[in-house]
Amino acid sequence: MALQFPEIDPIIFSIGPLSVRWYGVMYLIGFTFAMWLANRQAEKPNSGWTKEQVSDMLFYGMLGVILGGRIGYVLFYQFGHFIENPLYLFRIDQGGMSFHGGALGVIAAIIIFAIRTQKSILSVGDFVVPLVPVGLLAGRIGNFINGELWGRTTDVSWAFVFPTGGPLPRHPSQLYEAFFEGLVLFIILIWFAKKPRPAGSVAGLFLLGYGAFRFGIEYFREPDAHIGLYAGVISQGQILSLPMVVAGAALMAWAYKSKSETQSQVSN
Repeated sequence: MALQFPEIDPIIFSIGPLSVRWYGVMYLIGFTFAMWLANRQAEKPNSGWTKEQVSDMLFYGMLGVILGGRIGYVLFYQFGHFIENPLYLFRIDQGGMSFHGGALGVIAAIIIFAIRTQKSILSVGDFVVPLVPVGLLAGRIGNFINGELWGRTTDVSWAFVFPTGGPLPRHPSQLYEAFFEGLVLFIILIWFAKKPRPAGSVAGLFLLGYGAFRFGIEYFREPDAHIGLYAGVISQGQILSLPMVVAGAALMAWAYKSKSETQSQVSN
């Protein structure tokens, strides 16, 4: 038994050669929500942010997502193809984006923005990361509509037979990621950031939370066909997520340790 995959045309409408796709609209929804939330956060007293700075940071962040996502996909998942044909890097018409590459691109954007505005890199990171999960949620729904990045075969009652995934039912791993890496992680970050936290701790929690959720969900997601599982055990996505877990935990530990040391110095 399997659920019927919803027949949703990935293209909403076309005007001549221009097509508007659900996948692009999902990212637009995520970006619009991020802009709204960032401006709302900036309006709070003593936020230290202006609307102009929010606009600039989101622009840098978007560039980081696009450039980092594409470069990361090519280097992490299609490196052999890139060596054979370096121009493949620019063949965005063939698709291919990596979250981990996009994350590195956003980190670079945060560093550049912080230096240009003379803000703390950690404080900028803490401001930016709660904006990310809703974009992840929307993007994974876009993946589901496209019928791509499906999960491993299964006999669970909520499995789908994906048009491009063969005749066997599969986990809707895109929806698992949308829920945990998107909605659940967003709720955790917003709850955590409601109270004053040491600089870097919110960013650390994001890295830790995303890395842990992605690592777990990879057990339900079909590995890339041309890569498979390393030693038959671990996927490329899990290998890329482990450093995020370690870095996030280390950043949170460092943030709270630095806060404790500062408080100790003040009390002395």
